[in-house]
Amino acid sequence: MVAGLPADSRLMPLEQLPARTAEYAAAAGLAHVAVFLADLQRHVLRNLGDADWTCAGVRTHSAELRIAGTVAGRAYQYGRLLPAASPCPGGFRWWVPLLGGTERLGVLRATTYTDDARTREDLRMLADAVGLIVVAKRDSSDAHARRVRTDTMNVAAEMQWRLLPPRSYADGRVVIAAALEPAYRVGGDALDYALDGPLVHLSIFDAMGHDTAAGVTAGLAMAAGRNARRRQADPAGTAEEIEKALVEQFGGVRYATGVVARLDTRTGVLEWVNRGHHPPVLIRGRRWVRELACAPGDPMGTGLGVAPEVCRAQLEPGDRIVLYTDGITETRSVTGDELGPAGLVDFLIRSHADRLSVPETLCRFMHAVVDRHDGELRDDATVLFCEWLGSSADRQDRAAAEAGMPVPGGTRAARSLPSMDR
Repeated sequence: MVAGLPADSRLMPLEQLPARTAEYAAAAGLAHVAVFLADLQRHVLRNLGDADWTCAGVRTHSAELRIAGTVAGRAYQYGRLLPAASPCPGGFRWWVPLLGGTERLGVLRATTYTDDARTREDLRMLADAVGLIVVAKRDSSDAHARRVRTDTMNVAAEMQWRLLPPRSYADGRVVIAAALEPAYRVGGDALDYALDGPLVHLSIFDAMGHDTAAGVTAGLAMAAGRNARRRQADPAGTAEEIEKALVEQFGGVRYATGVVARLDTRTGVLEWVNRGHHPPVLIRGRRWVRELACAPGDPMGTGLGVAPEVCRAQLEPGDRIVLYTDGITETRSVTGDELGPAGLVDFLIRSHADRLSVPETLCRFMHAVVDRHDGELRDDATVLFCEWLGSSADRQDRAAAEAGMPVPGGTRAARSLPSMDR
């Protein structure tokens, strides 16, 4: 199962994955296997296949499950293999988290007729293989794009989602998560992150306007930033290259504010420049410490020549850095109360106390932001979160907990550590 399915997937279109997964799983004693993918806004889980099967082998219609209030949804939210009531006599139904790296993709459902450590290990291994195949196939699959959408998407959003990195990443040094709304009507917000050896690059942009041109501006800022970064430019140099690209393309009539930052995981030193944007927020010891003030330069693309200050801060292990756009903090309740930076941080801290993973915390936060506007945001709302854990990429237990995934290390680690299912 574990060797055959990935090998077979090399020449397999994504549409065949559910059926072929079921075939390989059946040979290992796993029945009624189905693959469910989360939609962009993390409200529902949608069956990747076109049909489902009952215990009697009767073909049924494809299912959609809500994430809130379901066992399948809890498996997705908390990253845990969970049992559920089985409709098959003598069988056990399971919901298994489906991950691509640390990115939450959805869940895998299967029925077994045993419940032991080996069975659960087989379920996790199958889910790991399927998750890797989904990630490998999705960028070339319009079927995947349609499956994870519950609404039509504007052109700017189509560009942005294609450019964005995965919404979560973790290793022993850092945990990164990001969220972006409105998912189908994005205008000028964008974010980016990348790792280069011990260095973690973080950036967030807010282009002027809320139209397709704003999306083009934000996309160009992201591309210019990546190009400069990959030529080993520092944050100030990266922001300057973005400035040049925007001025060259738009002649100073379109611009983007932003923060470009770099974290050295060996030392915990954060270096950043602010180009007319909201300052980063530092959370330490599960409480709001302060905004990281830094004399800003002009927005990128204006050509005004106002050089930003290059600022540095010494982080402590466990410190969290939050970058955001004004669509987050300026969101208002029905009574007109503005959320503000303090409201953002308060939500993050309370969610941490509830032992939610970082990706699930941001997911719930974005749902709350959208709900404050009765489902209709007037501005893009974007947040990028980075927690520094320490200097060693090999110390992964904390990262796994923060990312909401099982402790890595294979079966030996799984046997020596407390079960995530308890």
